[in-house]
Amino acid sequence: MIGTPVLQKIRFLSLPEAPTQTTGLSLKLKEQECLSLMKRCKNMEEFKQVHAQVLKWENSFCASNLVATCALSDWGSMDYACSIFRQIDQPGTFEFNTMIRGYVNVMNMENALFLYYEMLERGVESDNFTYPALFKACASLRSIEEGMQIHGYIFKRGLEGDLFVQNSLINMYGKCGKIELSCSVFEHMDRRDVASWSAIIAAHASLGMWSECLSVFGEMSREGSCRPEESILVSVLSACTHLGALDLGRCTHVTLLRNIREMNVIVQTSLIDMYVKCGCIEKGLSLFQRMVKKNQLSYSVMITGLAMHGRGMEALQVFSDMLEEGLKPDDVVYLGVLSACNHAGLVDEGLQCFNRMKLEHGIEPTIQHYGCIVHLMGRAGMLNEALELIRCMPIKPNEVVWRGLLSACKFHHNLEIGEIAAKSLGELNSSNPGDYVVLSNMYARAKRWEDVAKIRTEMARKGFIQTPGFSLVEVERKIYKFVSQDMSHPQCKGIYEMIHQMEWQLKFEGYSPDTSQVLFDVDEEEKRQRLKAHSQKLAMAFALIHTSQGAPIRIARNLRMCNDCHTYTKLISVIYQREITVRDRNRFHHFKDGTCSCRDYW
Repeated sequence: MIGTPVLQKIRFLSLPEAPTQTTGLSLKLKEQECLSLMKRCKNMEEFKQVHAQVLKWENSFCASNLVATCALSDWGSMDYACSIFRQIDQPGTFEFNTMIRGYVNVMNMENALFLYYEMLERGVESDNFTYPALFKACASLRSIEEGMQIHGYIFKRGLEGDLFVQNSLINMYGKCGKIELSCSVFEHMDRRDVASWSAIIAAHASLGMWSECLSVFGEMSREGSCRPEESILVSVLSACTHLGALDLGRCTHVTLLRNIREMNVIVQTSLIDMYVKCGCIEKGLSLFQRMVKKNQLSYSVMITGLAMHGRGMEALQVFSDMLEEGLKPDDVVYLGVLSACNHAGLVDEGLQCFNRMKLEHGIEPTIQHYGCIVHLMGRAGMLNEALELIRCMPIKPNEVVWRGLLSACKFHHNLEIGEIAAKSLGELNSSNPGDYVVLSNMYARAKRWEDVAKIRTEMARKGFIQTPGFSLVEVERKIYKFVSQDMSHPQCKGIYEMIHQMEWQLKFEGYSPDTSQVLFDVDEEEKRQRLKAHSQKLAMAFALIHTSQGAPIRIARNLRMCNDCHTYTKLISVIYQREITVRDRNRFHHFKDGTCSCRDYW
């Protein structure tokens, strides 16, 4: 066999000898044989052998298919496909489209756009297959100007009404942050398919426009012309997760069960994420435990979910299970683990995990990890140790780290270290009005009213406005928003009458308003009035009016819950026999029978 050509050794890839005269029939047979062999190629070595045989024919049909096979196969090579493409004297629309798609598939978006411009220069006409890949390239590069220019060419080619082109435009404009242009394309469509709805819902979701995302999904459901596909339902789940819309999330889960025979890991993980972030940790755990196949993201979502609910020891057990399964943790997983220790007050375990991350798994702590440890130590009262850690960090501490220390100082009433943290935030040119408010509140608690006035004056000079506290509550699948001291709600009178009834009942439970939470230099009566109209209390009153006896109440807040609201909600849960779940930014409190799941540690 020595000296035998490679092409002769592999018989199944050899073509019949070319006849001396090429007839129409023999040419057709060659083309069919060529296609057959290309379909059987499983790697570049086999493909090159077929290419070597086809070279002698100088057949444009075979050359085009060689380009397509090499550019679009999983085992292909764009460099090799380009070398074949460049040997074609007059490549046409098909060849250019194929190369553009190939570059997009391997994420070489710049070359895809360059090839399109070459296509224009050569005068090769584009068609409706040219543009979806180009818009995908523009979306990936966030090249809105190029995308709009190409949109202009579509009008010249008369392709503005093509469904596939329109769907690609919606997607491109959405990913480039131009939602108004996405909506414009969508609204002017004569016909919409499920991909059109998927694109416009995903466009809103990518910009965090969660309420609008659900609104569009509602419009799609009412129209009833399309059956929601998996990608749409995942976007809807994300919206439910961010809005805390559990009832709609449950309906979406039912829709998934009806429409999808077998949910993949991504969908299952999205469901778990929705349930745990809407307050249903037990349901999330149940789904997680039933998963046949789990990946790193599944474990990360479950660990973070348990952390949010203050179930630190369970989060550590899930982390241990992940390691036993042979999955390697990354920095995101460890951030969830440290958060779990932080929320549960597991100082020793948190410090052990922090060291293990570096020594055992070789993960360098990021500023987020240091911030978590500082908050963990500070919340446990180890303020001096937390300050020392910040000063010894190998990374320059950022606003989040100093803000965590300032928050801990507020909790423990340590004004000395709090002033150090506030000064450091000022040196970092912090533009967060919350930092000024925390320091102002610490001065107010110490009755240093002159310093309070100085802070407020500085905030006014810099144009800082304190973020108003608000609470969201879900009633009958709708989300209602309440702000503190709200008098604008259409049912304002009924809500405040309910507040009056609640406070009457609370007196019999020994409740006394904690006016120390009102950090204004006003009399006690005004302080009680201010406490009465906190957004969480208004939301609870509204829910008690509009939900049936015994129904659970779910509330989400944008600011940390004050001590008075925490005590108030514990007592309301026992008086009205309700389970009340409050999402306090990134932490859940489950109130039942007069107790809270956080065990008063938050």
